[in-house]
Amino acid sequence: MATSPKAGKDNFTRYLVIGVVVLVLAIMVVPTFLSKNKTVSQAIPSTVSAADGYAVVFNADLPNLPVVDIYEDFQCPICQQFEGLNGKYITSLVTEKKATVKYHILSFIGPESVRAANASACANDEGKFVDFHNALYANQPASENSGEWSNDRLIAIGDSVGIKSDSFKSCVNDMKYEGWVGKVAEAGAKANVNATPTVFVGGKEIDRKSEYFSADKFKAAVERG
Repeated sequence: MATSPKAGKDNFTRYLVIGVVVLVLAIMVVPTFLSKNKTVSQAIPSTVSAADGYAVVFNADLPNLPVVDIYEDFQCPICQQFEGLNGKYITSLVTEKKATVKYHILSFIGPESVRAANASACANDEGKFVDFHNALYANQPASENSGEWSNDRLIAIGDSVGIKSDSFKSCVNDMKYEGWVGKVAEAGAKANVNATPTVFVGGKEIDRKSEYFSADKFKAAVERG
């Protein structure tokens, strides 16, 4: 018995709809699969080590200095407040070799924290970590993960502190140190750090309430060592 034209048309329509649905599902699944299987670079900056929690460290080779560990997230507003009060003093500890300063760059807040942390490691390769670190806080967006800290914007911030090399641009765009960002986060968790900023002097956490946001008290805590 011959198939009626109507039945054939209905079958064609049904198969067409099924095909479209399968195609849409494939389009949705493939990016997800690729994102889950994305290869993350495991490169780490040459100046960091697991022994220091993968921190960017200054003056580690000088004896008898107080040791300051700073755990921070570049998108953290409280970190920006801490930096506003104490940033110049901390920079002087580095440049005048008055303390061993370990910057632990965390990424609690989200993808733009990861991008900024990666870019800071790229700046470290250029010998400009502290300058770039300070410039990030000076240019912190008003809201978190707003899209303002794109790679292009981070490269522009680097340019503003004198980082103009193609290697820096490639490092930022390629997320060269994304794996390192994860290692810093893991080390921070092992150190029981669950908030930023968190600061240790001589291995002892200083008083968040009284010493973080008083420049005189913070300086006194460091000098006590």
